[in-house]
Amino acid sequence: QAQLVESGGGSVPAGGSLKLSCTDIRDTYSSNCMGWFRQAPGTEREGEREGVASIFVDGRTTYYADSVKGRFTISRDNAKKTVYLQMNNLKPEDTAMYYCAADLLPDARLCSPDALDTWGQGTLVAVSS
Repeated sequence: QAQLVESGGGSVPAGGSLKLSCTDIRDTYSSNCMGWFRQAPGTEREGEREGVASIFVDGRTTYYADSVKGRFTISRDNAKKTVYLQMNNLKPEDTAMYYCAADLLPDARLCSPDALDTWGQGTLVAVSS
């Protein structure tokens, strides 16, 4: 049963933009930390997933992978229990399945993609050169 519902993936040329959305549809409050992972085509092992970004409920505590800093922006709407990932200046190497993740953590300092245990089903982002 889906707990996190993603949308917004698609195909764009290099330099283009996409905005991903993910909503926590659970009845209980379960996601003060939310974020995104990605897994590139042809990679299957858990160690090949890349934590892209995360954001705590305060909206100020954020994390970005070096590979996306300056191009991607994570944000959230707490009232809608939704996290967004605005992706600009997309590159072919950004092509991947993007997974939303969320969890309830005791401290903002713990909020990072690696700390998140609940995952969505993924949305595909394809960037052509």
